[in-house]
Amino acid sequence: MRMGWIALIAALVATPAGLAQATPDEDVHLSSREIGRYLRTYTQKPVKPTGVSTGRYTGNDSCQHANDGECDDPGLGTGACRQGTDYSDCWRLAEGIEDNSCRWANDGECDEPGFGTGACTQATDLADCGSVIHLRFRNDSCETAFDGVCNEPDVGDGSCAARTDRADCFGRERPMGINDHYFGFDDRVFMDTSVFPWSVVGEVEFDSGGGCTATLIAENVIVTAAHCIADNNSVDARGVFRTGFDRRGGPESARITGYLIDREWNAQRFGSTDEIDGTDWALLRLRRPLGRELGFVGVRALVDDEGERAARNYPLFQAGYSWDTGEHLSGNSGNCTMTQVYRDNTMAHDCDTTRGDSGSPFMIRDGEEYFIVATDSNFRSNPGGPMIYIAARSDRWAELVDDFAAGRIGNDGPRPRGPGKPPKG
Repeated sequence: MRMGWIALIAALVATPAGLAQATPDEDVHLSSREIGRYLRTYTQKPVKPTGVSTGRYTGNDSCQHANDGECDDPGLGTGACRQGTDYSDCWRLAEGIEDNSCRWANDGECDEPGFGTGACTQATDLADCGSVIHLRFRNDSCETAFDGVCNEPDVGDGSCAARTDRADCFGRERPMGINDHYFGFDDRVFMDTSVFPWSVVGEVEFDSGGGCTATLIAENVIVTAAHCIADNNSVDARGVFRTGFDRRGGPESARITGYLIDREWNAQRFGSTDEIDGTDWALLRLRRPLGRELGFVGVRALVDDEGERAARNYPLFQAGYSWDTGEHLSGNSGNCTMTQVYRDNTMAHDCDTTRGDSGSPFMIRDGEEYFIVATDSNFRSNPGGPMIYIAARSDRWAELVDDFAAGRIGNDGPRPRGPGKPPKG
């Protein structure tokens, strides 16, 4: 099973010094990077909020996922733990106790895992998350999600498993203050991966675990996000690219044999500042030239070639393996645009993207041809409004594709590289 929702684990960085020691009365500001760390993994587990159990629910914290802020008991939560082994994360849900015991409650931003920042344990940020708690643990992973017909048991015809047909059973409206589908309405659709260009938008499954969305841009080259191959202070691009999952003959795959990243890329800086977001791209060379059979999309330095005003007028096509759509490629089919162009080689957009979409393509269409103009990167905090979602523009690397495909530049292998050894080119 493809695990697109794990994609951002590859961007693992350390929790900011001093955060764990902050008291509820201190003015703690979480940057987009700090929030991102919670979404990717819990290197610093959320502080266990105080609370009083009624004693109706008992258990322990013996599950490996205990105390990560998200309930993993079956029935109540994700089901990743055995019943009663994730007590601290689940007892409030089991006993029907919602409170504001999290230190970041009442700050106007939902901090629960899943649809919030993940900085609070579930059911401890009622003031900020109360309007969306009915969406807990729900997703759109059913085969017939997004078809306008509710297929969940009890509320629909039962042809889908419980909690897997969210948009059809509970609507596509999404409050602006959450991290998933942040523009008021979820416009995504499933993409047919037997049909070009979606047949060349696939997923890299890394040997070290996790995965990211990636796209064929030459016979033997795919593009994704640099943070997908970041392994603490080194780079580890070892893995397999798979694409065309709905093809009649089945998917095609190829191992990664080399990579090229930006000279200015730095995983630690990316984890603590927004200043180098434009370097969050990675070209990966494949052992098999899958593009000879499947084709590949073009690359265009849209802003450099046509200017900001023209670039913002293009409809964007985007798709990725989102955490909440199971094994399906989902995205936006020409219904979103660039909303802002920044000097750091990034752009903001209003496409519905979420965790697991890292590295996914933003494309424009010219006749019957498609061209990548950016790849999905991260988000920036925007108090009082929806998150600002950021993509790294192709302008910075478009001219490097041919040389990298030919082997003239780039790292000669996907093995880990230390921080003091910059890649060739």
